[in-house]
Amino acid sequence: MPLYEFRCRTCDDTFEVRRPMSEAGTPATCPQGHEGAVRLLSVFASVGASGSPAPAAAPRPAGGCGGACACAH
Repeated sequence: MPLYEFRCRTCDDTFEVRRPMSEAGTPATCPQGHEGAVRLLSVFASVGASGSPAPAAAPRPAGGCGGACACAH
């Protein structure tokens, strides 16, 4: 089950809640009992086998998305 980070709009406390993905956007109750805490956007850090950060993605070429999406840009 994923772990989601929330912030209380009343007391500004940040806390984590483990819940099913189907309930990811449902408001939570903070540990102080305040209703309506909102989910924060979490970032994920990937580390390679050597312990160094993974390389950044290559920049996209100008004039299109650079993928295989068949867009006409």
